Amino acid sequence: MLTVNRLQEKLRTGQEVVGLIASIPAAFTVEMIGHAGYDFVIIDMEHVMINPETVEHMIRAAEAAQITPLVRVPEVDAKQILRVLDSGAQGVVVPHVESREQMEMLVQAAKYCPEGKRSLNSGRPAAFGKGNLVNYMKRANEQIMLVPMIESGLGVERIADILSVPGIGMVLEGAADLSQSYGVPWQTDAMIVQKGLQRVFEASREAGISYCAIPRRDGEYSAWVEKGVHAFVLGDERGIAFRALQKRRSDLR
Repeated sequence: MLTVNRLQEKLRTGQEVVGLIASIPAAFTVEMIGHAGYDFVIIDMEHVMINPETVEHMIRAAEAAQITPLVRVPEVDAKQILRVLDSGAQGVVVPHVESREQMEMLVQAAKYCPEGKRSLNSGRPAAFGKGNLVNYMKRANEQIMLVPMIESGLGVERIADILSVPGIGMVLEGAADLSQSYGVPWQTDAMIVQKGLQRVFEASREAGISYCAIPRRDGEYSAWVEKGVHAFVLGDERGIAFRALQKRRSDLR
């Protein structure tokens, strides 16, 4: 059943929130992320081969662990977004957003009338029709977050226009692909990439939308905090687990 979006509420009150990308297609890892103290999880359908049933179980695990489940879809596909939301996701993350038109399409796909055209359904988020479905539609429009990722030079150039679309809950940086867009692959600390991130941050601040950073280097987290950022993605659980396994092995030598 759709509940209050804790991530959204914390962002509105200026609290710090931290999340992880879930790259391992398993519900139990989402439970671990929740019990480890994170506020939200981004279930990845862009880079990961994952079936719909597993996505729903991962969303259910996030609900059990009381963290906000967001799902990153590969693109603005209305039918896929519909299924993700009907499975209980409390937000949709869209990579490579480069235009106002993309955001408008996302709003139409994810919001019910009068804000959008999401197809009506009385499945698990609506408690299978247990309550008033008109009230559910209103609640869903209030609680579901839309999160564009800015991952290209074109997206940076058009950021003000992108963020002018009503309904955006948070904007997420994508420095890795942004570095490739600028011709310096994986050099996320390159000046041109950092300037792009700064431009997205400034536009989000002007629009009154929370900016979510992904700290990668020592000191980067505190630098963003000083600028007023209070939303962070701390990588993915796959990478964290791999580095922990490496360290555990090397510690024995």
